[in-house]
Amino acid sequence: MRSNNIKLLTEKYITGFCSINNGIVAKNGDTIFDHEGDLSDLLLAAYQHLQLTYPKFYKMDNLSKLGWLAAEFLLKDTFNKDEYQPEDTGVILTNANSSLDDDVKYWDSIKDVASPSLFVYTLPNIVIGEICIRNHFKGEQAFYIQPEFDARFIAQQVDYLLDKNIMQSCICGWVDVFEQEYKAVLFLVEKKKTATSVIFSTEKMNEIFNKN
Repeated sequence: MRSNNIKLLTEKYITGFCSINNGIVAKNGDTIFDHEGDLSDLLLAAYQHLQLTYPKFYKMDNLSKLGWLAAEFLLKDTFNKDEYQPEDTGVILTNANSSLDDDVKYWDSIKDVASPSLFVYTLPNIVIGEICIRNHFKGEQAFYIQPEFDARFIAQQVDYLLDKNIMQSCICGWVDVFEQEYKAVLFLVEKKKTATSVIFSTEKMNEIFNKN
């Protein structure tokens, strides 16, 4: 007989993924565009490519711009917000450098006059706030600092939240910036299966991350 203690897990799917790395913005493995130049130039070019009017973008630090843009490309023509309540969607992100890119800039600024505009971004989870404000997401949010991309750890967090029906969908992945070194790889995870979705798993996340 089947034990009553057996836990039935919810089937989950990666319904989209996006990466920004080495001057290339790609979605679901296809290059959207590439751009030569430094990180600031790339971020501005990516924003202009989206043809958005969102003045707050220009005030963001590079970490927030990188994660915010990756989320914009990820959700564009992929995610139907009308299918979910604001509390149904959350964001789980990781990186290795926390907010170090801004910490260094802020430390330099206090030699003269401390910059409040830099101080605002000396927390890595601000990027989550920018993504959630833009999309009106009110689900669970967490930012973890790890030495390298750990797909198993991320999958454990997302599995728990979706299996317990705490959330119905989640943006998760890696967003890291330090000076001119940067990489963002975001995954959209949902319970629904689509024509192009793949099963959400540690192996698939690692495969996508390492290719991008």
